[in-house]
Amino acid sequence: MTSVRAFVAGALLVWLAAAPFAQAQAPKKPNAADIRLALEKLNVLGSVLYMAAHPDDENTRLIAYLANERKLRTGYLSLTRGDGGQNLIGPEIREELGIIRTQELLQARRTDGGEQFFSRANDFGFSKNPAETFTIWNREQVLADAVWVIRNFRPDVIITRFSPEPGGTHGHHTASAMIALEAFEAAADPKRFPEQLKTVTPWQVKRLLWNTSSFFYGQGRQFDPTGKLTVDAGMYNALLGKSYNEIAALSRSMHKSQGFGSSGTRGEAIEYFEFLKGDKATTDLLEGVTTTWSRVPGSNEVSKLVQETLRNYNPANPAASVPTLLKTYAALNKLPNSYWKTVKQQELQDVIKACLGLYLEVASVQEYAVSPGEPVTVALEAVNRSGVPVTLNKVEYLFAGKDTALQQKLELNKPFFARTTLTLPAATPYSQPYWLQLPGSTGMFRVDDPALIGLPENPAPAQVRLQLTVQNQPFTFTLPLVYKRTDPVEGEQYRPFEVAPPVTVNLAEKVYVFADAQPKPVTVRVRAGKDQVAGQVSLRLPAGWRAEPAQQAFTLAQKGAEQSFIFQVYPGATQTESTIGAALATNGRTYTQGLTTIQYSHIPTQTLFPEAAAKAVKLDLKRKGQLIGYLMGAGDEIPASLQQIGYTVEQLRVEDLNATSLRKYDAVVTGVRAYNTLERLKFQQPQLMEYVRNGGTLVVQYNVSNGLVTTELGPYPIRLSNDRVTVEDAEVRFLKPNHPVLNTPNKITEQDFRGWVQERGLYFPNQWAPEYEAVISSNDPGESPKDSGLLVAKYGKGHFVYTGYSFFRELPAGVPGAYRLFVNLLSLGK
Repeated sequence: MTSVRAFVAGALLVWLAAAPFAQAQAPKKPNAADIRLALEKLNVLGSVLYMAAHPDDENTRLIAYLANERKLRTGYLSLTRGDGGQNLIGPEIREELGIIRTQELLQARRTDGGEQFFSRANDFGFSKNPAETFTIWNREQVLADAVWVIRNFRPDVIITRFSPEPGGTHGHHTASAMIALEAFEAAADPKRFPEQLKTVTPWQVKRLLWNTSSFFYGQGRQFDPTGKLTVDAGMYNALLGKSYNEIAALSRSMHKSQGFGSSGTRGEAIEYFEFLKGDKATTDLLEGVTTTWSRVPGSNEVSKLVQETLRNYNPANPAASVPTLLKTYAALNKLPNSYWKTVKQQELQDVIKACLGLYLEVASVQEYAVSPGEPVTVALEAVNRSGVPVTLNKVEYLFAGKDTALQQKLELNKPFFARTTLTLPAATPYSQPYWLQLPGSTGMFRVDDPALIGLPENPAPAQVRLQLTVQNQPFTFTLPLVYKRTDPVEGEQYRPFEVAPPVTVNLAEKVYVFADAQPKPVTVRVRAGKDQVAGQVSLRLPAGWRAEPAQQAFTLAQKGAEQSFIFQVYPGATQTESTIGAALATNGRTYTQGLTTIQYSHIPTQTLFPEAAAKAVKLDLKRKGQLIGYLMGAGDEIPASLQQIGYTVEQLRVEDLNATSLRKYDAVVTGVRAYNTLERLKFQQPQLMEYVRNGGTLVVQYNVSNGLVTTELGPYPIRLSNDRVTVEDAEVRFLKPNHPVLNTPNKITEQDFRGWVQERGLYFPNQWAPEYEAVISSNDPGESPKDSGLLVAKYGKGHFVYTGYSFFRELPAGVPGAYRLFVNLLSLGK
C-alpha cells in the first residue's frame, strides 16, 4: 500500500506541511487581498476543530467566520466520508460516492478556508441511535483516530455540530459528539493510545462546545439562548468581498451529490454554543486562550516584524514587503522547534512566495497516468514576477530519486522552462485511495499505515522539490506533479497525476444474474496502460461454472487502446451467490485491476483501480412481461439490473410522457427521487395516472418527503414521512400472504429477505388512503411496525405501486430475493 514515509520524516510533517500532498487542480494564484488576509493570519496563533459525522454536517458559515474573520487555523473532522448516503448527481453509491463526497468536502474547504480530516469510520447508512452505531463502528478505533487528529492539529477549542445526548437525529450524529467528549479527555492522557506518542505528544484542549440552534429542538420545545455563548457569524469581509453567509453558501453548494445548493444571504447570523467540557467561557469561544505571538517564547522580534509588515503593506506592490518578511522568516528560524514555529514557517513561506508573484509548476504535459517502470515527461515552469532577486538552485525529482543543480536566476517576469523525461520506479504503488487498498468491514476502513490516518486523500504519488534562494535566503517548495492540457473549449485544464497498472480489465456489468440454466455473455474490456502490451485474458468463475472459451489472447499496440472480449458463461445448477473475476496474464505477471473514472465538473477527476470482479447470482426466477419504461430520477442502476434478467428497458423522458406512448410498456418504473428532481413531473403526472387507469403497471420508488414537485404521487392520497427501517436483516412480516405481489410469478418467502444490504427501506409513507393495500411490514428493533414500505392499489384497469424498499441498493448488489420481489411488482396484472 501507499506509504508517506518515502516523503516525510514523521507524521507531524504530514499534517503541518500539507500542501505537497494536496491533489490541487492548479497552482494557487493569490491576489493582493488574499495576501493581506494571509499576512493578518500570521499574527494569530489559535486553532479550532469542528467535529461531526458526515460531509455536509459541518457549519460552513462558522468555519468561514473562524478561518477568515478570526483568522484561526480551522479544521473539520468528519468521522465518515458519506459512503452510505444517496447520490443526486449520478449512479455512484457506497465507496464511489464516498470518493465524490470526500472531494466535495475538499472543494468546500478551499472555498471557506478550513482544513479537512477524516477517521476510518465507514458510513454504513442511516442509524437511528448511537448504540446501534457503535455495534458497527469499532468505537476504540474511531476514538483513536479522533485523538490522533487532535494531537496533530492541536485545537484550542473543539466544537461539535450535534449534542452527545441521544435524540431525534442520525445515530452517527450523536456518536460523533460522544467521540468528541471522549477524545477531549483521551488526547491529553499519555496512557491512552501511547503508540501515537512516537510522533506526537498529548494535547489538552481548552474547552468543548456544542454549536446548537433552534433546529435541534423539536415540537413543543422552545430554544432558550440564555447562558449560551453567541457569535455573529454573518459579518462582511471587505477583503473577500462577501459576507460569511455568502461564503458559506458557496462552500455548501459544493455538496452537489447531496443536493445542497444554497443561496447567499447577508446580515446578522447568530451562532449559539453550549458548554460541554473543559474551562467554561462566558464571553468568547477562545476565552483564556492566548492567540498572539506571546504564546511562543522568545518571539518578540517575530511579532514586531509581522506588525511592521502589516503597517507597510502596499496592495499595489506586495513585493515591497518581501525584505521585512525575509527578516521575519530568519527570526522565526532561530526559535526552538515548536508546533507554532512549524505552522508559521509554512505560512510565512507561502506569503513570501505570493508577494514575489512567484509561479511554480511541475506538470506532466503528455500523460495523466503512467505505469511503474515507464517514462514520464515533466515540464517545470518558474516565473518571478517581482524585482526581488530569486535563484532556482536545485530541482529534486523525489519520485524518481533524481536531482538537477541549476543556479538559475529568475529575473523579473522572465519565465524559466525546463523539461526532462524520467522513469517512474517499478515499485511505485498504484493511485488507489488509501482507505480502499485493503478489505475493511461494514463499519470500518482498514488502514495499516498510521501516518495516513486522518488525511483526506492520498499524498501526491509524484513530487518535485525546488530549492531556491530569495535574496540569498534559502527556501524549499515541494510541489505535486499534476497533469495539464489545453481544451479547445474550456481552456487550461488540470487533473491529478496518476500511477496506473500497465493493463486493466473491466467487466461490463457489476452484477451478472442468471435466471435460468442458459449461458450468458460476459463482456470484458482490456485497456493498455502502456505501449506494446500483450497476453491472455480469462475469467475466474465459481466452482461448477464454466466459460467458453477458457481464455483469449489480447494485443494492444498503443497506450489507451482497448479490446473487448465476450465469454459465454454457463452457470452451475443450484441457486447461489458468488463472484466472477477477470485476470490478465502478461510478461509473467497477472493483473486483476479494473479501471473506474469519476468525472464531475465541480471536483477533480478521480481514478480507482478496483479488483476486476462482479457479483454472480444464479437464482430461481420467473417473470412476466418484456418491455419496461424507466423514468430516471436522481440516478440509479436498476435499468441495467433489469436487463440482466432479460427485460428490455427503454429510458423515458419526462417531457415525452403521454398515455398513448406509454401503452406499449408492460410496466413503467420511476427512478429514485424522481418526484424530487424532475420538475415537469407535476405537469406530467396525469399522463402516468392515465396509463395506469388504462391497464398499465406503475412502480414508484422512494422519494424524500420534503422537496416534492407534487404531493399527488399516486391515484389516491399518500403522504411520505421520514420513517425507515435501517437494519438490513430486520424481520419482514407478510400482511397479505395471498396477494399477487407475494405469489406471482415467484413465490416470495422469508428466504427472499436474507442478504439485503445497508437497509430495508426509507421514507415510508405515514398516511395513505384505504384503496392502498399494505403487503409487507417491517421495523427496526424496539420500534412500531412500519406497514407502508410496499403499497399497492388498483386503479381503473391497472396497478399502482409505491415502494420505499431500497431496490436501488439491493438489485445492483445482486440480492436474489430483491430481484424476485421486484419482478413480481412488474408482473402485476399480467
